[in-house]
Amino acid sequence: MADLKKLTQQFIDIYGGTAEGIRAFHAPGRVNLIGEHTDYNGGYVFPAALTFGTTLLARERSDNQLGLASTNFELRKHIAVSPIVYDEADDWMNYPKGIVNVLQQRGLTLEHGYDLLYHGEIPNGAGLSSSASIEVVTAYALLKLAGQSTNTVEIAKLAQKSENEFNGVQCGIMDQFAVANGLKDHAILLMCDTLEFERVPFNSGQYKLIIGNTNKRRGLVDSKYNERRSECEQAVKDLQAAFPERTLLGQYSVDEFNANAHLIQSDIVRARARHVVEEIDRVVQSMAVLKKNDLAAFGQLMNASHDSLRDLYEVTGAELDAMVDAARTVPGVLGSRMTGAGFGGCTVSLVHEDSVEQFQAEVGRKYKEATGLDADFYVCTIGNGVEEIKIIGVDL
Repeated sequence: MADLKKLTQQFIDIYGGTAEGIRAFHAPGRVNLIGEHTDYNGGYVFPAALTFGTTLLARERSDNQLGLASTNFELRKHIAVSPIVYDEADDWMNYPKGIVNVLQQRGLTLEHGYDLLYHGEIPNGAGLSSSASIEVVTAYALLKLAGQSTNTVEIAKLAQKSENEFNGVQCGIMDQFAVANGLKDHAILLMCDTLEFERVPFNSGQYKLIIGNTNKRRGLVDSKYNERRSECEQAVKDLQAAFPERTLLGQYSVDEFNANAHLIQSDIVRARARHVVEEIDRVVQSMAVLKKNDLAAFGQLMNASHDSLRDLYEVTGAELDAMVDAARTVPGVLGSRMTGAGFGGCTVSLVHEDSVEQFQAEVGRKYKEATGLDADFYVCTIGNGVEEIKIIGVDL
């Protein structure tokens, strides 16, 4: 968590005045623990909020201006609360601007402006949802400051709408949902199309989550993502010979799929579909083993998930595979897998606390030898979703 005393002083240095009236809010980053490429197939995902993310300090103004500043970027300015329009030159500021825009569409009139200072702890481009964290913390703070309802499921929807329509990024809702609705020491079993969800205890005990950033630019993601979606749709069409009413792979059990997989004409399409159906089953199994605190069994499911993404869905790539292979050689690692869309990005590993330093040293060295790239590692615990935090130790 950010140093609020230091941030408060930075806020005063930028905007003037005293600490009186400054309020602080925090939204985390997120990691998907298992359940990859299942969301658009009508299946479960299993994300968790992290303990680091975006801290926002906010104070009411007497006029209708929004002050936008960040400790991470030099760009800062004041804008009118209305009208709000997208401007590529505004860079990171388009994320909070998008939230103001969708709140106004929903009928929330900002009676006055606010000075806002953001402090992000999520590495840009690491695939840990820095944009969703900014969006969710902005929506929560502005609603709270205006005395409005802060229903976190609705905030997740607003944040997704902002990213889709204002910023033009066609993301699903998993990131915003996990950031808004996370709970310390719990993962979220989420059905993305219905938003049916359950918080599942994740008592990691002596084990830590380590996120490994491959620092591989993910150039293939968009084209391969569209290709995989098309292949999944083709599998559904072929299976409709037996189940004409079914429209998503997530509607099939493993047994049903195995009994009808011969209906899928293409070997490649059949492999893609098998990954999806079996991955959804792994998510359901994960919920069951974690409720029994069986971390070893969960680690095995993580491993099986990565192997399926590598062999059946073919979205890992040399860098992710090299990092996972190196991770699995370290004593005290229960499981390791890619997380996110693939073709670069991050891995997530479940590592005994006594092995954390060895993990970072050995995996970093072996990964560099295999790829020529330097890896970054983030040791994580699972934290709460968006919340207001008290500023303590600051003279008002």
